[in-house]
Order: sequence, then C-alpha cells, then structure tokens
Amino acid sequence: MPNDLRLDETDRAILEALSENARIPNNKLAERVGVAPSTALQRVRALREAGVLRGFHAEVDLAALGRPLQAMVAVRLAVHNREQIETFTSVVRQLPGVLTVFHLAGATDYLVWLAAADAQDLREFVVDHLATHPAVAHAETSLIYEHRRGPGIWGAAEPSS
Repeated sequence: MPNDLRLDETDRAILEALSENARIPNNKLAERVGVAPSTALQRVRALREAGVLRGFHAEVDLAALGRPLQAMVAVRLAVHNREQIETFTSVVRQLPGVLTVFHLAGATDYLVWLAAADAQDLREFVVDHLATHPAVAHAETSLIYEHRRGPGIWGAAEPSS
C-alpha cells in the first residue's frame, strides 16, 4: 500500500462489506455504504490498484474435494539462514494439499495448514515433505477438528440463527 494512501470511512465500509461477501453486487455495495454505484466501483478499483484489496477468494468445502482431514504442522528449521528459509518457504507453498504457510517468530518457525484425504495421506505428506526435508529439525502435527472464520478486524460476529 502506498504510504500516501489514506483510507476514509467509505473505504473502510467497502472493505468490511467485501470481507463479509466478496460477491456483493456493486449496486448493493453502493447502497450499503451510502455512495453512488459509480463511486463504489471507482473506490473498489482504487483499492485494488493500491494493493489494499489483494484478491477475492472462494471458501470451498474441502471434504467435497476428497480432503476432509485438516492439520496444522508446526515446523522448526535446523538452520536459520536466508537461503534455507526462502527455499523452504518456496518449496512448501507449492506442495499439494497446502492451504497456507505461516512464517513465525518464536520456537516454531512455520505453521503449515494442510488438507489431506485421510490419516495415511497426512502421514505420507509429513514424512515425505517435512520430516525428511534437510532443512527441518522438527515437525509436530495437530489435527484440526473444526475451522470457522471469525469476524476479522470488523468486530463481533453476528449470532448464528
């Protein structure tokens, strides 16, 4: 985001609305934030061009894709040099089943969020790609029972009905 870009209340309202529903029609977005449809469209375009809006994503039922088992794998690297960190990050992000890679400060260097077909698939992923990777000193897997989005930075979640 450019340093000189200042988000006003309209920009923030647009971002909140899009965070709740990225498929909201432009006329409904404009109505919700109290601007003309042309203004809403221009504001969204400006937010994209400035890099504030970085993408629109679909939330997919992973079980429907044959990957119902999710896990977080905490990874500690053996050596902490820039080349090894960049190589590990690049390689892990490309592995099948990896949803997100978090690079952390602290005792754990990475959290790898992944989706697997079953326990055997998860085991093979961890053994083949993490535990035996030359940069990895330790990998610890935690199963995810349930994953639900929170309200993000916009405040308290609405009660479910």
